[in-house]
Amino acid sequence: MTRVLYPGSFDPITKGHMDIIRQAREIFDELVVAIMQNPQKKASFFTDEERLSMIKELYKDDPHIKVVIGASSAVDEAINNDCKAIIRGLRSLKDFDYESLLQQINKEISNGRVNTVCFFAEKNYQFISSSVVKEVFRLNKDISDYVDPLIQKNMCLKADKNE
Repeated sequence: MTRVLYPGSFDPITKGHMDIIRQAREIFDELVVAIMQNPQKKASFFTDEERLSMIKELYKDDPHIKVVIGASSAVDEAINNDCKAIIRGLRSLKDFDYESLLQQINKEISNGRVNTVCFFAEKNYQFISSSVVKEVFRLNKDISDYVDPLIQKNMCLKADKNE
């Protein structure tokens, strides 16, 4: 069985992320979705546990998708979960440049044990990011084109609690 890791902050998980998961599942036997902390982002909308719960709910019918909270680097998570590769989604040339650098570093620090496989987001999702979704949501605009109804519902519930 070939198992791969898809790391990300998923705050929130978008239809773009879900498209990458779909593409990866068409090729690989098992997929580990790792909820990671992004030190460059100031504050999260959802807690790690909330993201874990929602993503597990989205994929509850696929026993070949495992969702975990990452406690270390993506490479370490890949090794700890017996993954052969790290999955990355590409939306633009900027993403490609960044991921090219990361893949080389990841391969070096894993002593060649972990490769990187990139998938291109479908054209409808190439402009979607979690940051854009949160910004559109904060402007009280419709986000249904960008996230699953479960995620939209949870964003609304969380916003109502915080008011």
